[in-house]
Amino acid sequence: MTSVQVQVRVPKKVVQEIDRWITEGRFANRSEAIKTVLTIYREREKTREFYRTLLKRSEQAKKKPESLIPLDEIP
Repeated sequence: MTSVQVQVRVPKKVVQEIDRWITEGRFANRSEAIKTVLTIYREREKTREFYRTLLKRSEQAKKKPESLIPLDEIP
């Protein structure tokens, strides 16, 4: 994936926390820390979308239970 450099302003306390993570050895540098946090956020959003899909499907299944596929029939 191609990377693009962006400039971001964040509160000083956030930068201090990131720097502490680096000192503790959690990350090699600020860039790695920020990319990891963004990746975690993206995954959380994907999980939320999947959950919304499940809720929608659950409501559909309540209305038409005959449309469900038993788990033992899934290869």
